[in-house]
Amino acid sequence: MMELAFSQWMAGVQAQVEDALSDFLPAAHLVPTKLHEAMRYTVLGGGKRVRPLLVYASGALFDADPAALARAACALEMIHAYSLVHDDMPCMDDDELRRGKPTVHIAYDEATALLVGDALQAQAFEVLASTDTVPPARLNGMLRLLAQAAGSGGMCGGQAIDLDSVGLSLTREQLERMHQLKTGALLRASVLLGALCGKDLSETEGEALGAYSQAVGLAFQVVDDILDATADSATLGKTAGKDAADNKPTYVSILGLEESKALAEQLRRDAHHALAPFGEQALRLRELADLIVQRKA
Repeated sequence: MMELAFSQWMAGVQAQVEDALSDFLPAAHLVPTKLHEAMRYTVLGGGKRVRPLLVYASGALFDADPAALARAACALEMIHAYSLVHDDMPCMDDDELRRGKPTVHIAYDEATALLVGDALQAQAFEVLASTDTVPPARLNGMLRLLAQAAGSGGMCGGQAIDLDSVGLSLTREQLERMHQLKTGALLRASVLLGALCGKDLSETEGEALGAYSQAVGLAFQVVDDILDATADSATLGKTAGKDAADNKPTYVSILGLEESKALAEQLRRDAHHALAPFGEQALRLRELADLIVQRKA
């Protein structure tokens, strides 16, 4: 796989994940059809698939089983998709555009959007729990890791802090803590689950991957804030300038634009440094750190 150009590798993983997601989601003709249609509407045919890409890149470190990688990647993408559906609802961020198309509560209705999120979260755990190529004890740990990353000590907790922070002036440390939970926890889970599809991790391996994850997780959010302040809605596929309009604290509002760009570059270097113990096998993880910092949308 390593001889492929990064863009080819990435397109190949994205296509594999799209097929696997379609297989792992309930068919649209199954009752309740509206719910199943809406689940497929939100998950399929869009998104950068950053979390699945991290799963596959990390799996490449330890020659991980492809079937296990597909399940881990799809479980993470379903959790991510459910969080976006709920985030976009009127009771949270109240957004009408996601991945260049109407959000689920606009395309369907609010009640359906709520159920889509609930059902996708359950589906994610069913998909991962059905992995039969990983030893049961390790799989149990993987399920616990996903639950922790998605719950109040991870993504949901970060979103709660985010909602409570509107209009407040946070310190940089408070902002980092919020994003380590809201965005970073699921990115960290992606890296660790991909590796765990291959083997039980030593303490050193776990720490190195954790340091990489922390760097790319924060970089992802810093770049998001930069893009929200500088790009337009057509480029982003979602409403641009919304953070400033909603008076949300961001890296740009705290540090300024140029310092935020410098921070993103420093985090990219930190991510590369964390991967040094893995040598050439970490090529895809290094390339993904570059992509996260240098993306335009």
